[in-house]
Amino acid sequence: MNRFKIGGGLLSLLLLTACVTINIYFPAAQAEQAAEKIVDDILGKEQKRAPAPAGDKGASLLPQEDGGYAMRLLDLLIPVARAAEPDFTVDTPQIRKLQAAMKQRNAQLRPYYRSGAIGFTRDARIAIRDAGAVPLKERNRVKKLVAAENRDRDALYRAIAAANGHPDWEKQIRDTFARTWVQKADAGWWYQDAGGAWRKK
Repeated sequence: MNRFKIGGGLLSLLLLTACVTINIYFPAAQAEQAAEKIVDDILGKEQKRAPAPAGDKGASLLPQEDGGYAMRLLDLLIPVARAAEPDFTVDTPQIRKLQAAMKQRNAQLRPYYRSGAIGFTRDARIAIRDAGAVPLKERNRVKKLVAAENRDRDALYRAIAAANGHPDWEKQIRDTFARTWVQKADAGWWYQDAGGAWRKK
């Protein structure tokens, strides 16, 4: 009789392991910290390290307490289920190259942020907000700077998503950066709100 119980238990366990789906969620807290670090570097701001939020571990697929032999066996069979939280990375040669180019370009863009000629868009890019604030002889140069910056920003968000093995995260990464650019902008700089209207910080 005991053999049937053990056999039935093992069969149930095997069926359970076959049905487990590992759900890798978007690590919003890690992405926000990475975005802050990158934006601070590009805008030339000092990095202020905030303590990691407590208890932001995501939802566990399995109970944490010891559930006996069956649960220990399940851990051996599918240990990855407890490690569904990804390691968010922004350290690749491509990301470093894009970041360096944007940091260098920021020195040229900064006067136009201050004058209100350009601002941060709601899709984590930049745009010419007031062409009249740019001297006529500088307008072509500013257009080229804005176009180059947007190319690098788009490439940066794609590269971060790819570096983490999730190209599908690009929109969430872009949204995270859109908020971060505005948060890190200097007072007096312009940005678009969620509805697309320009506002002065």
